Amino acid sequence: MLFNSFDFAIFLPIVFVLYWFVINRNLKFQNILLLVSSYYFYGSWNWHFLFLLIFSTGLDYFTGLKMADSPNQKIKKFWFWLSVCINLGFLGVFKYYNFFITSFAEALTQVGFQPHYTTLQIILPVGISFYTFHGLSYVIDIYNDRIKPERSFINYSVFVSFFPLLVAGPIERATHLLPQIIKKREFEYDKAVDGLRQILWGLFKKIVIADNCAGFVNQVFTDYQNQSASTLLLGAVFFAFQIYGDFSGYSDIALGTARLFGIELLRNFAFPYFSRDIAEFWRRWHISLSSWFRDYLYIPLGGSMGGVGMKIRNTFIIFLVSGFWHGANWTYIIWGAYNAFLFLPLMLTKKNRKNTDTIAEGKLFPGLRELSEVLITFILVVFGWIFFRSESVSDAFSYIKGIFNLNIFSMPQLSGYYGLLLSIIVLILVEWFQRFKQHGLEVSQMKSKTLRWVTYFCVILLLFFFGGKSETFIYFQF
Repeated sequence: MLFNSFDFAIFLPIVFVLYWFVINRNLKFQNILLLVSSYYFYGSWNWHFLFLLIFSTGLDYFTGLKMADSPNQKIKKFWFWLSVCINLGFLGVFKYYNFFITSFAEALTQVGFQPHYTTLQIILPVGISFYTFHGLSYVIDIYNDRIKPERSFINYSVFVSFFPLLVAGPIERATHLLPQIIKKREFEYDKAVDGLRQILWGLFKKIVIADNCAGFVNQVFTDYQNQSASTLLLGAVFFAFQIYGDFSGYSDIALGTARLFGIELLRNFAFPYFSRDIAEFWRRWHISLSSWFRDYLYIPLGGSMGGVGMKIRNTFIIFLVSGFWHGANWTYIIWGAYNAFLFLPLMLTKKNRKNTDTIAEGKLFPGLRELSEVLITFILVVFGWIFFRSESVSDAFSYIKGIFNLNIFSMPQLSGYYGLLLSIIVLILVEWFQRFKQHGLEVSQMKSKTLRWVTYFCVILLLFFFGGKSETFIYFQF
């Protein structure tokens, strides 16, 4: 079920009414409703994979209890590694088996062998990377004695499969979400209204920005060999806004939906295209994943506490793994390496924490220096997205090579993109003036109630009249 579908527009109000007006006096029944609703939400895509989700949930719940009740560290470690290996094993089979077997066969071919191999003809279960990482963080935290195991299977299952975050995040931590699930929740009108605002803004980013960008991006990347340099550059910029509108739009809808049920999810985006360097960008983009890798991989490896060699090693590990998490293709690995090369000079010169505030704080507009830093960072990010979007590494390099051509100064060979450019300008302006807030439509402080409603009405009109052809959320494939 998609957030931008008619089915979800019916599903959400029904669950909301049952949750607050029928069983609101009983926390256990509320959590059961959330669990059943979440399984229905997931099963509407492909009910067969519900069994995998339930198995993964049961595995981590059971091993969490076993670790907590283990009489010694050796047995505790056994249960921990059993859970980790099975979780990563499922992820490896469904997501990475074909990549590894194909890459290995191609390597053997290069040295004269002609191997025979078979790939798996299976569908990647939607959201498997996200709910696997939910479970992994839970068992890791129990193993390291950061948390106690949740004894209620219902409560733990809601933590793993809460429908707003189930298929594309944000990646939650048990330390943050479980305490909200196990305590009674009261309806807060202001929180629910702001949740609706955030949903509306997420739909704008998805339907008006991302879906409209998708048509032009597909046109350019599919036939990049025959496009002018200016068209290639515009296509890359459109993809930058497509993936931002698509993924941050999903996150806005997820956070807003959770808020309707009295639950606060982790923030996943903080206006990343206003970043002044690549380190700031990664503190603002897909925050839940970046912080997950930082806490569960980078810091255990030694972080930036060791010598120069260890810092370089750990930086490349974190970015390469992050790239590989996104998909089983060398393009994602190169994309991760590219970002590591951009990040490394900042870390080695201890400038990676230089920009931790919000740009142009206390000012209406940025200074010339800040503006140039934002533009340079955005350009670097755009070139990285070319690897992310391309079908192969050679396609990505050919695409980039095509940009560096004298016809870069010609008009792009696309028709009808002016309306999209105007929509992107609206997006940038709104988020610029809202950059100190949680999302683009956080307008509760606007004194004029009439002006607030005019704002909502304008966004709704944009959805109806300028929405693009409905596209699946990009991160469903991850």
